Amino acid sequence: MVTFEWLIGLLLGAVLLSAFARRTGVPYPTLLAIGGVALTFVPAGPTWTLEPSLALAVFVAPVLLDAAYDTSLRDLRDNWLPVLTLVVIAVGLTVAAVAIVTRWLVPDMPWAVAIALGAIVAPPDAAAAIAILRQVRLPYRILKILEGESLLNDASALLIYRVAVGAAMVEHFKWSDFAPSIAIALVGSLVAGYLFAAISMPITRRITDAPSAIIVQFAGTFTVWIVAEHIGLSGILTIVAYAITIARTAPARTPARLRVPSYAVWDTAVFVLNVLAFVLIGMQLRPIWERLDAPVRLNYCTIAAIVLGVVLLTRIIWVMSYNTVRRMTAAQVSSQARRPASAPTWQGGIVVSWCGMRGIVTLAAAFALPVNFPYRDLILLIAFAVVFGTLVIQGLTLKPLITMLRLKDESPVADEVAHARAVSFRAALEEIDDDPSETAEILRLEYRALLLRTDGEADAVRESGLPADPLRRRAIAAARRSLLALRRSEVIGDDAFHRLEEELDWAELSAQS
Repeated sequence: MVTFEWLIGLLLGAVLLSAFARRTGVPYPTLLAIGGVALTFVPAGPTWTLEPSLALAVFVAPVLLDAAYDTSLRDLRDNWLPVLTLVVIAVGLTVAAVAIVTRWLVPDMPWAVAIALGAIVAPPDAAAAIAILRQVRLPYRILKILEGESLLNDASALLIYRVAVGAAMVEHFKWSDFAPSIAIALVGSLVAGYLFAAISMPITRRITDAPSAIIVQFAGTFTVWIVAEHIGLSGILTIVAYAITIARTAPARTPARLRVPSYAVWDTAVFVLNVLAFVLIGMQLRPIWERLDAPVRLNYCTIAAIVLGVVLLTRIIWVMSYNTVRRMTAAQVSSQARRPASAPTWQGGIVVSWCGMRGIVTLAAAFALPVNFPYRDLILLIAFAVVFGTLVIQGLTLKPLITMLRLKDESPVADEVAHARAVSFRAALEEIDDDPSETAEILRLEYRALLLRTDGEADAVRESGLPADPLRRRAIAAARRSLLALRRSEVIGDDAFHRLEEELDWAELSAQS
């Protein structure tokens, strides 16, 4: 009963923190980090534990699938170069810098353990940064770069993490023993993700009950991760490939009465998982903190503060160096692009370099270390310190920094939404154009009025409350087909698509009432 009471209290507290975060513009993970630290020092707090091997599957798999499902392949491809450098070079430099500094501070620490620590703290979680960036309407390209980075940097960091942990747990490490498995994991994970999606789609298509469909979605996500890990593949890459494959086909075959509750449940689940991740890590830190002597505590805190500084500084140095080179070569590169982007600016480089907040992946990776892993207590403390430090230092200063830099919003989403809305309304009109009934004429008048209001409007344009009937559903289906075609041809991106998909979903639900 006590556990249940604590769980209810923690969830309600997280809701209050989330509401406070929305009112103040602070990313809610920052407040969760502060709450996790506070929970560490609560004497009568609960002592929940989770099997370390389950941490990544429980916390990372659903969160990653949710992010990958909304990823726009068009925007990812347009920004492949900056995303790739952040995913590979920035992560690699951070791992190396942290490993070198930690070895200098703790000479007895094996290199494999130091590299594992570097891989744990290397991947930024852009969710908190994006929560702020969407409030201040930054250039669309910066948002897409950070979203792409947050989706893929987990894979590169956890691949290094996996090799380093394996090397630390064996007596004699041979790179030749791991190299083939890494190559297989990279290629095999992408193929496996596609195959898992191809197998699951015919099954899920037959499920028409919303609760059953949502349960199968979660069960399928965990199954994909577990199977991938069991056969030696990368769970991260497999989930990303799985989610992106499903995202390209699911909108055309999923009815609104399944999609609307599904999206709501996934949003709630991701929020709860973030809450539990910070809570559980806070609970693991308390016994570690209590059994350390005062001099050891001071030493560990000093090491954690230095690692935090290394993590922040490495990202700033790399991003600003890359930004300088890109600004010198921007004209030649952008002229070759299908959708030429504006030239990079030093203000944009500062924002991207300051969006290095760590989050749930770092916490889950630290918690997933085997119980007998060397220096596990120190690594857990450093991981939480880096997450807490980046979320507080960067999370609380990012919005004022953006306001001071006065970056201009150059988002194409509003124009894409207005264009796609007009195209979909015309498709709806064409679908019912040959119907001579009075109901069809009323519906045509409604869609013509809506079409006149679409020019330049990015806000939702609602249909009227006319009686629901098969004719309206036919028109909505035609509008949805035109929207899917615009997405397939990459005339619009996924941001515009999902915004209009939501409008059509509510119209479809209204037409079925």
